[in-house]
This record gives sequence, C-alpha cells and structure tokens, in this order.
Amino acid sequence: MTTTQQPENKNQPNRTVPELVEYIQALTTEIQELYCLDEIPWVVGYSGGKDSTATLQLIWSAISGLPAEKRTKPIHVITTDTGVENPYVSAWVRSSHKHIELAAKQQQMPMQPHVLEPEIADTYWVGLIGKGYPAPRQKFRWCTGRLKINPSNRFIRDVVRSSGEAIVILGIRKAESPRRAATMKKYEERRVRERLSPNASLPNSLVYSPIEDWRTDEVWVYLMQWENPWGHSNKDLFTMYRESTADNECPLVVDTSTPSCGSSRFGCWVCTLVERDKSLNAMIQNNDEKEWLQPIVDFRRELDIVNDREKRDFRRLRGEVQLFERNIEGETSVEPIPGPYTKYWREYWLRKLLTAQKEMRENAPENMRDITLISQAELSEIRRIWLEEKHEFDDSVPRIYEEVTGEVFKDPRPGADQSILGSDEWGVLEEICEGDGMHLELMARLLDTERQFKKKTRRVGIYESLEKCFDTSSRSPEKAIANAHLKRDLRQAALEGDVATIREKFKQLSLGDTAEKQESKPQTWANFKYAQKNPDE
Repeated sequence: MTTTQQPENKNQPNRTVPELVEYIQALTTEIQELYCLDEIPWVVGYSGGKDSTATLQLIWSAISGLPAEKRTKPIHVITTDTGVENPYVSAWVRSSHKHIELAAKQQQMPMQPHVLEPEIADTYWVGLIGKGYPAPRQKFRWCTGRLKINPSNRFIRDVVRSSGEAIVILGIRKAESPRRAATMKKYEERRVRERLSPNASLPNSLVYSPIEDWRTDEVWVYLMQWENPWGHSNKDLFTMYRESTADNECPLVVDTSTPSCGSSRFGCWVCTLVERDKSLNAMIQNNDEKEWLQPIVDFRRELDIVNDREKRDFRRLRGEVQLFERNIEGETSVEPIPGPYTKYWREYWLRKLLTAQKEMRENAPENMRDITLISQAELSEIRRIWLEEKHEFDDSVPRIYEEVTGEVFKDPRPGADQSILGSDEWGVLEEICEGDGMHLELMARLLDTERQFKKKTRRVGIYESLEKCFDTSSRSPEKAIANAHLKRDLRQAALEGDVATIREKFKQLSLGDTAEKQESKPQTWANFKYAQKNPDE
C-alpha cells in the first residue's frame, strides 16, 4: 500500500494515504466546529507556498461545507509583501490573491484577501540605501522585524482592537526544523484545545495550526489530489518548487522563532543571512526563460560581502565613534564599530539597483515588464533622508535616476523640488574644501542646518543643532578615533579607581581639545591684533 512516509521526518506519524484521507475528514469537522463556536474573526497567513496553500485550502474546503447562513464570520487572508520578494514568486502570489477575491464572491465565502506592506520608512531600500544600514547579518538582522513581523502584527492588532480577539491560522509544521518543533512543543503545554496555542507576541490572539504534524510529502499529496477551491493551479505551484532545490517556502512571520526567509524555499532575493539564494539560482539554471532574473542575483552577490568596513563610515549612524574589542587569531584590538554606508556607496547601490531594474524590464516576459525593484515612494523617502537628515544638498537621487533610466524623476512629495541649496553650491564647497571629506561634511551640515531653520517661524534649538554638527564632523577620522580611545581609557580607569591614570587621560583629553581648537583657528592679522593675552605674561 502506498504510504506518505518521508525519511527525514522521523518523529512524524507514518500515515498511509487512506489514513490521511480519514484524517483530513476529521480535520474538516474540527475546523467547522471551531468556526461556528464563537464570533472571533480568523486571520490566515498565506505566503503562496506549499504549507500555507494547503492550510488555506483546508480552511476553504471546510467552511464551504457549511450552510451559507453560517458563513458569517470574516476570514482574513493576509500576505506580507516585503518589496524584495523573489519577483516570480511575488507575481504568483498577487495573481493568487486575485483568484481568491473573485472565487470568494462567486462562492459566497467569507474570505477577505489582504496584501500587507511595510511602512515606507521601514522598507529594505530605505534602510540600506537611504539610511545606510549595512546588509543584514546574523548579529544585525534589522530587516525581519521591519519587513515581516511589523506589518502582519499591525494587521492582527487592528483586528483584535476592533473585535476584542483573533485566531491566527498558520501553516507551521513541526517537520520544518528542530527549532520550530521545539517552539511549538513549548506552547503545547498552554493550549486551550487541540492545535490552538497562545500567541507569544500578540495578546488576545490564539494560533491555530491545522497541519502541524503533517509530513512534507503529505502536504504534496493533499495539494495534488484535492482541487484548489479558488482556481489557482497547484500543479503550477509544484512545478515552481521542482525548479528549485530547497524544501521550505517563506512563511508568514509573526515572531522571531520563525525561520529566516533566507533559509526558506522562496525568500527575499537580497537576503544575506545565508550563503546564497538557492531557489533563485536554481530557477535560472533550470529554466532558460527565467534568465532575466540574473541581474538581481549579481546584485545580491556583490552586496553579500562579509568584510565591508571600507564601504562604511567610521562613526555610528548618530555620528559618534563607538569602540569594541576585536579578537583576530588570538590578538585583541580595540577598534571603532563601522557605521552606515558612506555617501559614495549609498549612491553606488542606488545606481546598481536602478540598472538591474532597467535590464530586467527590457528582458522580462511581456507580463513581467512592469517589474519594480524600488518604488517611487521609496526613492522619494531616500531623497528626503539624504537631503534633510544627512544634509547632502547636492540632491543626487534625481540625477542618478535620470542618468540610469533616461527619465525625469517625479517626486510625489509636495515641495520636494524647492530648495535654496543644490548641486552648484555643493560643487563650490568641494572646490573650497580641496578633497578634505570631513571639512566638506562639516560645511555642508552647517549650511543645511541654517537652511532648515530659516524655513521655521521660530529658530529655537539652532545653536544646539549647530553644536552637534561640530561634535560629529569637526575632527578628522584619526583624531576622532583617538579621542574615543582616550574617553574609553578614562572610563576604564574610573571603574578601577586608578586616580593617576584618570589625571593623565583627562589632561590628554583637555590638551587635545585645546590644541585642536588652536589649530583650527585661521591665522589672520585680526587674530594677532586682538588675540587674548596670557595674564601670567
């Protein structure tokens, strides 16, 4: 007799196909009873992959078996589009949403599809290109919360706020990974009923996991043998998986225990948390018609450099120098923590991304010619950050956009093109500063700070803002790092109660600041004539 056994899932029940059919019938009854039990709305996490498709199909089939008058409770089907999903998979999921919406109306089903997106300020490109965040690493995984967790949790909170409670239905399975199995086992002890667990991160919500003990091949048997109720092709889904090599889709992420998209079947194409995107590479290798995806593979390969210190500022995002102990081959050194990408590299990544988008639009199939790697709204936010937060008033976003695309950049932000300072003034400053990057930065910050305060009715805080410009940009990298070392040694001496070292370091710190101020003072006739005399002379 045919069984649905899969060797790698040793702890899962070894059901035969007839037993699986019987089990699905029992699940259908369980789903119907749970749906009719109360008025708590449901939220189904749907990524378009095999597990979430099987879960939604189970829910749909069960609810369709109820009389129409009982299908009154809303079932929200949510998908989070990070903006950096595999373009082919993203198009597949959006097409599926259209089928769901149409089929729900035709079949009088309470399904309400929603495509969720991160806030513009939280998108990947605004973080990496706009603010200069380095490509995510295991120790700085800044992307997951902003792109995945926040949009879905925000939607669920809204449902809870309007209804008091919510049941979140996820296609999570214990066979996904040992970590997933351990997390699910932990919450089993607090279950209110079978397969209904408390939500670790969202109050007043429960997580229902109908396929939690399914094996991978059972998922495929169900998808291949049961018809998709909203009219999307499960066979096409199988083909998409077959063209790839890994064995998990990118699930709906609602907590940090969810596996990273990078280690999943179909994840973010920019993910640098893994060695490479196996599914995307396999798609290109196994299907000549998908060679148009190659530019994003090349972009991701160049972005994924472990040692990118030379591309990043010696200061943190707020302008301060922070030190850390680094151990290399048994030798410990105290070095500055590298900060955001420099202006040159942020502009480089923008130009590279727009070039990839242009090439893909030229070579993609007809139905994918409108592919967008970075939206106009993101470009507008990046432009705002560069102008207002980083004081880079040369306004390079429109210039780069026009150089790459041949089109004029139309900023949707009101008043975005009205500025007193521009590329001409920036060019004059570059000539005056004669290649001194820190001098250029200081002058640009001072001028732009004055410009920003000029637009305000009250100039309260201008002196503090100008002083901050000097605090972050008046020293050379070498002097700023040396100053940070002095302060670190001073704090360490204070902790140890070393008075002699405190006096020595404090004297060095004071003398260093004094000498720096004297060196920066222009030697003019006025300085000599009106110089303050030393009273001891």
